[in-house]
Amino acid sequence: MKVFPEDLLYSREHVWVRVDGDMATLGITDYAQESLGEILSVEFPEIDTYVERDEAFGSIESTKAVVDLIASVSGTIVGVNEDINDDIGIVNSDPHDTGWLVVIEMDDMEQLDDLLDAAGYHDYILQQEAD
Repeated sequence: MKVFPEDLLYSREHVWVRVDGDMATLGITDYAQESLGEILSVEFPEIDTYVERDEAFGSIESTKAVVDLIASVSGTIVGVNEDINDDIGIVNSDPHDTGWLVVIEMDDMEQLDDLLDAAGYHDYILQQEAD
């Protein structure tokens, strides 16, 4: 059984969110990286780009697919994880920590209410796998 960090929130698009004030760090979940297989590249947005919740803010290419990264919250991109350019493997090996993708300065904290906690995300995955 997968364990998901309790201090994160999760979207149904398999993106996790770590909240610190009005800053949201986003990355893909362990479930997502495992489903994708070996990550080959990540396409990041430019700093100061405004992203809308439920819209793509970049993409990930793996050995299995190219998928859009879907923003869990709306706001302005204030940081991208440049370390991924040097070591793409951290997205696979440590997706919930050093493999983070972007930091968004949120403009609507209430959007967080639509995300799942760790237990809810676990249940969501079980439901997806059963379908």
